[in-house]
Amino acid sequence: MMRVAAPQSAGTRAGSGRAGHGWQLILADLALILFLLTLSALPAAEAEAGRQLAARAVQEKTSREAARPHAEIAAAQALFRPVAGGPSLGAWLETQTPDSRATLTIFAVHAPGEEAAAWARAETLAAEARARGTRVRTIITAGTEAEIYASLAYDAEVAGS
Repeated sequence: MMRVAAPQSAGTRAGSGRAGHGWQLILADLALILFLLTLSALPAAEAEAGRQLAARAVQEKTSREAARPHAEIAAAQALFRPVAGGPSLGAWLETQTPDSRATLTIFAVHAPGEEAAAWARAETLAAEARARGTRVRTIITAGTEAEIYASLAYDAEVAGS
């Protein structure tokens, strides 16, 4: 019986049970060990310095800000502006289809120095809406002219709230 030897590939040597490139595997192992040693030294460096390293502090600040709820105001389904001889906010809300998902957002814009008056007008409208069982959010901003209006909308769900 005659035996035929299997051809050797370029990466194997005679008598070797595995492929070549041993130096590359050793280098990869050493790089991994160096990485793990450096990583394990970070908590010690933070403890010694008595403060967090900048990258971790920024990451934690970013995650805190992302978790903070924020207002997402949807497009208005209905808009109310108080006008002389027009209906009150309460009467206007009674003409709207009741829906527990809707939020009334009161926007009050005030001219310089008229912050208190804008707040008083917004609070009056908010109290009238709450008396009708409507959820209310108030946003007061500075502008050039005093203005107040309300938007009834189905706001998007806010993550984290």
